Amino acid sequence: MKKFRHELKYFINEYDYLTLRRKIGMILPQDRHSIDEQGYLIRSLYFDNVYDDDLFQKNNGIFRRKKFRIRTYNHSDQVIKLEKKSRQGEYILKTSAPITREEYERLIKWDYAFLREKEDPVYREFYYYLNSYYMRPRVIVDYIREAYVGSIGNVRITFDKELSFVSNTTDLFEPNYISEEVIAYPQTILEVKYDDYLPDYIRQLLQLNAHNRSAISKYVHCRMASIRYHGV
Repeated sequence: MKKFRHELKYFINEYDYLTLRRKIGMILPQDRHSIDEQGYLIRSLYFDNVYDDDLFQKNNGIFRRKKFRIRTYNHSDQVIKLEKKSRQGEYILKTSAPITREEYERLIKWDYAFLREKEDPVYREFYYYLNSYYMRPRVIVDYIREAYVGSIGNVRITFDKELSFVSNTTDLFEPNYISEEVIAYPQTILEVKYDDYLPDYIRQLLQLNAHNRSAISKYVHCRMASIRYHGV
């Protein structure tokens, strides 16, 4: 049974990024999705309702929140995930289930009745929100993730770089996409996720007390940039 995990986020500068990645890289392996030492591309299509409730709940500091997204890796359709991310304060719970390229194409054409026939609850919950709350695609979020994983505490350390939104489409597989960066280089997002506790050697290595925690939402950054860009 899945349970909520801790999630801590920080903006860090280039010096801290280079220092921390060297230290972490000496003791933890990189994530299996990595295609080189810089990591891998994550592309996510986020959904929200016509009133942008998920966006404004985050901006208004609502304690319990959720987001639905469809996620891909490295521009490939070999792995496509429907995900729901729930948050209670600094605790997160991510549930996901696979969808095929054909199912994805059906979803973006508003043919989503097939979700009711699937067993995993995340499919049926997504169907409920699409049908009852008029959720629709809002923005594509791109970034390069450099991730390191540890078995003790189920620790995951990530450096997320080149955060961008796609300005001309909400189709994950549009070949002629145009992306706009929303966080200027060299600023990087450090995320620390773990289960019940963070091992002391990881905490000391990262020197977390030396960094300022931030309530960073990639969706909010990109959705707000999209609103400024399009005017809606």
